Amino acid sequence: MSISDGERLQQAYAHPKATQLWKALQSLKSVASFMNTGAHPDDETSRMIAAIGFRDGVKLSHACSTRGEGGQNAIGTETKVKLGIVRTREMERAAEVLNMTQYWLCQTPSDPLGDFGFSKSGEETLSIWGEKRTLERFVHILRQERPDMIAVTFLDVPGQHGHHRAMTQSAFKAVKLAADPTYNPEAGLDVWQVKKLYLPAWSGAGDAYDDDLPPPPKTVTIDGSGSDPVLGMDYSQIGEVSRSFHMTQGMGNWHEAGAQIKWPLNLAWAAEGYAVDEASILDNLPRTLADLADFAGAPELANMLSSAQSHIDAALTQWPNYQEIRASCAFALKDVRTALAACSQPAKAEIEHRLLAKVEQLSQALFLAGDKNLRLELSTYEVRPGEKIICTVHAPAGDIPDFELIAPKGWTITKTSNQTFNVDVPNNEEPSDPLPDEWYPNRSNSQLFVRMHLEESGQKFSVDIEAEERLNIVSSHEVMLDKTALILNLQTDQTIQARVERKSPPSASLSISADIPFDVECTHDQISISKNSNSGAGLFKAVVQLDDKQTSFQHRMFYPHTGAMTYAQTAEVRVLALDLQLPTGKIGYVSGGSDRSAYWLNQAGFNISEISDETLQRGDFSEFDTILVGVFALRTRPAFAKQISTIHKWVHAGGNLVTLYHRPWDNWDSKNTALAPITIGKPSLRWRVTDQNAEVQTLLPEHPLLNGPNKITAEDWKGWDKERGLYFASTWDSQYETLVSMADAGETPLKGSLLSGRFGKGRHTHTSLILHHQLDQLVPGAYRLMANLLNRPHSPSGQ
Repeated sequence: MSISDGERLQQAYAHPKATQLWKALQSLKSVASFMNTGAHPDDETSRMIAAIGFRDGVKLSHACSTRGEGGQNAIGTETKVKLGIVRTREMERAAEVLNMTQYWLCQTPSDPLGDFGFSKSGEETLSIWGEKRTLERFVHILRQERPDMIAVTFLDVPGQHGHHRAMTQSAFKAVKLAADPTYNPEAGLDVWQVKKLYLPAWSGAGDAYDDDLPPPPKTVTIDGSGSDPVLGMDYSQIGEVSRSFHMTQGMGNWHEAGAQIKWPLNLAWAAEGYAVDEASILDNLPRTLADLADFAGAPELANMLSSAQSHIDAALTQWPNYQEIRASCAFALKDVRTALAACSQPAKAEIEHRLLAKVEQLSQALFLAGDKNLRLELSTYEVRPGEKIICTVHAPAGDIPDFELIAPKGWTITKTSNQTFNVDVPNNEEPSDPLPDEWYPNRSNSQLFVRMHLEESGQKFSVDIEAEERLNIVSSHEVMLDKTALILNLQTDQTIQARVERKSPPSASLSISADIPFDVECTHDQISISKNSNSGAGLFKAVVQLDDKQTSFQHRMFYPHTGAMTYAQTAEVRVLALDLQLPTGKIGYVSGGSDRSAYWLNQAGFNISEISDETLQRGDFSEFDTILVGVFALRTRPAFAKQISTIHKWVHAGGNLVTLYHRPWDNWDSKNTALAPITIGKPSLRWRVTDQNAEVQTLLPEHPLLNGPNKITAEDWKGWDKERGLYFASTWDSQYETLVSMADAGETPLKGSLLSGRFGKGRHTHTSLILHHQLDQLVPGAYRLMANLLNRPHSPSGQ
C-alpha cells in the first residue's frame, strides 16, 4: 500500500530531525545493557525502561516468548496466527519508541512456543512449550544480545498467568546455561555471563491476576520520575506512548506530568562478584566507555576509551549545534574503532559487542547531524515471485550521496539511472515472513533497503534507509474464497458453496485434493459441496489447488499504526458436517467488533441480521424475537449501552436476550446491565476455566436451553479449543438459574459460566463460555448450544 503525499507530510512532521538526533545522542551515554523479559507483547515494563533508556542511555532489549496470538483483539476480528502477526508488528512499533531491540522465542506459526491460551501453571506451560525448546531459544537470545542485566516482568507465584511464571522460571535457568560452554555449543554463539537478574518487588495482582504470595523485598529502586528536557514528556509518558501501539490490547494510558514514580526491584540472582549491596542497578557495571577498560581488565585501551567518552560528553552538551556534534561524534568513532582494533582476545568478551554497538549508535548520530539524506520509494509494496519492482531513490535538491541498494540473495538489481533501479524477484522466492525473530532500532528490518555510505572528519560510516512502507512478498499461486470454512447441516439437503474472489494466475484451473465423503464440484469460480449416502458428521479438510499445484490463502491485514501485513497459508477448505436443529424466530445481532458469531451462525443456516446504530438509536426492537449481544459490545457500541432500559422492557414483553462474555470494564454495570444484578468476577484468573477439556457438570438437565431444539450431551463439550471460558459471573441474582458448572483441575467448580432467567414474558441468558471462539474453530457443540440459546423463548410455564 503506497502512502499518499499527505501521509508522507504528516510522517515527516511527526518525526523532526532535531528530536531524532537528540534521542540518538542519549543512547551514547552508557555501555550497560538491560533486557526485560515477558511472555506476551505488552508484558514489557515500558514506563520503567523508558527512564533508564532515555535518561541513562542504557541499551534496551526485550525478549518475549509468544506472539500473543491467544489473546483478545480490541480493534478487529483477527485471531490466532493473524492476531499474532498484528501484535508482532505492534510490538515492533512499541520497541521503536523506546529504541529497544526486540527478540522472540516463538519463531513460526507452528512453533510450540506459541500462545496456546491462558494457563494457571508454569509447569503446564513448559510442558506444552517444551522446556528444552524454551531454554534453547532463551539462551540463544542471551548470547546474541549479551545483556548485563535481566528483569523479568512477573513473579513465579500462584495466581499469576502460567506463561509469565514459565518465563520467570526459565530466566533463572537460562542465565546459567548461557554462561556454560558445554551447553549447545553447536549454535555457534559465544557464551555470555549475565551479571544480574531482577524480580519485580511489586505485586502483579489486578483485574486479570491475583498473586497469592507477597512480592520479594526491595533491594534497589529505579527512579522513573522526571522528564526528557527536549521531548517535554515525562519518562513515564514516553513509556505510555510505546504502550499505545498495543492497540489490540487497548493499551496506552494518559498520566499527568510530574508524578513521582519508583520501581522497586529485587536482586534475585547475581553472577559471582556481583551479589553485593547496590544503590543503583548500574553499580558494579561499566556505565560509560571510560569505565570499560578497567571493568574488562584491558588497561591498554583506557586512553582510547576515555577519549571517546569525552567526545561523547561534548556531543551531548552541543545539541542542537549540528556541526559541533558531527565533529565530536566523528572523533569518538575514531577512538572506538582504534580500541576495537587494539582489543586483545581475553577482553573481547566484555568489550567487543559494546564497542560495535557504539559504532552503530555513533553512525546514526552522525547521519542525523549531517545534511545528507535519501528516501526510497517502491513502485509497489506487494509483489509476487517473478515480478519486478521499480526502486526510486530521492535526495534533497538532487544531492545524491554514495549509496547501494541492498536486496536478498538471488534477487537481480539493474540500474536504469542514477536514481532508479529495476529489481527482479526470483520465481522461487518464498512469501515474506510475518513473524521475524528479531527487530533492531538502528538497522534495516526490511528485505529491500538503501545503505548510505558517508564520511565525516575522515571517518567513514554507513546507515540503512528503509522504504516508506514495508515490502511484502505474496504467493505466486493464490486463491481467495468468500468462505474458507463451510458448514453442512446434515438435517437439510442444502448445497454449500465457496466462491472465488481472486485467483493468481487468473486463468488457472481450480480443483480440490481430498478424499471427503461428499459430492464436490469445482468450476472456474466456485466450489460446491453437497451430502451423499456416505456423508456423516465430522470435520473434514480439502486442499485447494490451481492447475493441480498447491496454492495459498494470502491474508492481508492493515491498521494505520502497523502498516500492511501479509500471511501466506496453505489453501485448505474446512468442512464441518453436523446434525443441527435451527432456532426459530428472527434474530438480531449487536456486534462488538471482536467476534464473528453472526457470520458463522449464518453459515450454519441461522437467520441473523446485524443491528445497526441507527436501529439502536431508534429504540424499537419489536421486529426481533432474539437479540444476541457480541463480545465487548457494551463498550464498543455506545448506542446499545444507552438503550439498556429499553432492552429490558423488550425482554419483559417477550424478547430473548443473549449476552456473550464481557469484562468488568466493558461498561458492564453489575446492578443495571443485566435484567437482575450480575457481577463479573475479577481477577479473571479466579473466574475462568483454562482447560478446554474440563469436565462439564449439568446442574439442570431438564432445563429447556439444554434440551431444545438440540439435546445437549457430553459430546457437545468435546473438541473445544483454547479454554472453556473466562470472566465468569461471581455473583448473581436469584432470578438467574445456573445451568452448568466446571473447574480446572484441583479447583472449586465455578457455576457462573451460563446463567439464564425468566423476566416477564421473556428471557435473559448471559454466558462467559467462549462460544464465539468455538464457532470460529468449528466446534459442533457450540453451534448446537447457540441454537438453543437463540431459540424463540418458551412460555413462562415451560420455564
